[in-house]
Amino acid sequence: MEVTNSLGRRKTAVARVYLTKGTGVIQINNRTLEDFFPTHLLQRKIAQPFELTDTVGQYDVKATLNGGGINGQAEALRLGISRALVELAEENKTLLRAEGLMTRDPRMVERKKPGRPKARKKFQFSKR
Repeated sequence: MEVTNSLGRRKTAVARVYLTKGTGVIQINNRTLEDFFPTHLLQRKIAQPFELTDTVGQYDVKATLNGGGINGQAEALRLGISRALVELAEENKTLLRAEGLMTRDPRMVERKKPGRPKARKKFQFSKR
């Protein structure tokens, strides 16, 4: 059985994705997709690479997610699935790149600076 593995990241979320030929079962941290991501919007985000490449129901996904929040994890998983599909068939790259699914989102939380309460917020200024 051929297993294709890839990695997806977003903010502090990391998704390790293992793609195999199958019936379209998506398992995340030994839980089903509907159990792990209860909202329909997040489930659509994860299914987007399969819909764009017309491979819905052709591959089973087994993924391990850690770090970040629920939205960051969903986007990390989407990137991991997209990279795995490109590894399987190179012609998928143009379809996925056109939708922006092959780009790793570089935005991270800005670090807290010394002498300030947060990254950019300043302590209250008192004139007198």
